[in-house]
Amino acid sequence: MQDNQQVVEAASSRKTAKVFYYGNILSVLIPFPVFILWFGAGILVYAMFRHHPNVRVGYYTQIAAYHYYGLAGGLVPILTFAPGDFFVNWWWALWIGCIVILLPLSIRQLLLINRETWQDTPKSSPH
Repeated sequence: MQDNQQVVEAASSRKTAKVFYYGNILSVLIPFPVFILWFGAGILVYAMFRHHPNVRVGYYTQIAAYHYYGLAGGLVPILTFAPGDFFVNWWWALWIGCIVILLPLSIRQLLLINRETWQDTPKSSPH
């Protein structure tokens, strides 16, 4: 049996846990085209990090996905029933609403990630 087991360092786990939140922040600060592109890229990030060896990374990734996709899903009925001139006259209100919802949630979670004590985690070995 090997003694030098590979580990995921705590600092690496902390950085990885923040990735989805950084994408969320960028998606509302630069809504076109980042919000739309993050819809697809976020799925890739979620798939990569949700089952990270450090379960806390998966937890924070899942919460970030809930926040983003909840907001994106909420936009569907709003935009479905919006009047024809909505994007000409009211795009800024929708943008501000998205910022007000997603930015504080993301910043709060980033602060929680920074305050948490992270531990080195052994990498899973394939069986």
